[in-house]
Amino acid sequence: MSPAASTRGAHLGMLLWAALVGFSFPAVGLMSELPPLSLTALRFAIACAGLWWLARRAQDFMPAPRLLPLYALMGLCLAGFFGAMFWAAHRATALSMATLYVTVPLLAFLMGRGLGVERPGWRLPGILALGALGALGLALAEAWHQGGRLRFGIGEAVFFLGCCSTALYPVLSKWGLARGWLPGTASVRTFWSLGAGGVLIGLVGLYVEPVGTLLDMTVLDLALLIYLGLCSSALTFWLMQRATSSLTPGAVTAYGYLVPFVSMLLLFASAPSQVGWVWLPGSLAVLLAMGLLMRDSGRAGG
Repeated sequence: MSPAASTRGAHLGMLLWAALVGFSFPAVGLMSELPPLSLTALRFAIACAGLWWLARRAQDFMPAPRLLPLYALMGLCLAGFFGAMFWAAHRATALSMATLYVTVPLLAFLMGRGLGVERPGWRLPGILALGALGALGLALAEAWHQGGRLRFGIGEAVFFLGCCSTALYPVLSKWGLARGWLPGTASVRTFWSLGAGGVLIGLVGLYVEPVGTLLDMTVLDLALLIYLGLCSSALTFWLMQRATSSLTPGAVTAYGYLVPFVSMLLLFASAPSQVGWVWLPGSLAVLLAMGLLMRDSGRAGG
């Protein structure tokens, strides 16, 4: 596959990623209140089971011992983000968390520059800043309808550390690929990083959560968990790893700006009367930023 075709495929895959992530939030909202860390470990286990048939076929499936620390660090990034998110969910407002999350692409760009996997220049940071303003506008529009407010406390501080953690994940992936350490097969990288993250989250869950309450899981909970494991974990992280081979970490994480846009479309479909002009500036800024990102990546070949 030519570099241009690979780049186009990466962008199309990340558009699907944004849709899957956006649709996962309503699915999570339908689930019963269960131990979140243990639930995430189960979700990652289901994701690894779904990836097994694809990853095991690769010649480079079994990692060399020297790669285990890197996979563990990548898994720690996933564990850190989900752990911070679940801990902060009861101590921070949804608006504050959504606002802090828009910093992830810029954080990924800065970390990528530090590790030498991002190109110098002003265009990508400018596009990321435009997308961040648009995503922030969508978050504020949602808050305007729900009566939310911005604040910054211990919950927000912990969640920001989680944002730093998730921003580091594609940076480490790109860094390992650039040095020829990580395998070229996206499913293998996804399998081992999710596996490491699931083990770390599960161990913490065993220590701090009443794991026995998982027995209260309903049939609907189980169905949603399988869906989230296969579609919102296995497929989304595979799409991210696949895109990382062609795009920079900042470009990959920029698709997170589309997640609130997808949420807006879902809101429009379910309650059209709630969507008004306040959504327009953020939507236009996000769409413009993504259009510029795709154009620039196409010209640069990634």
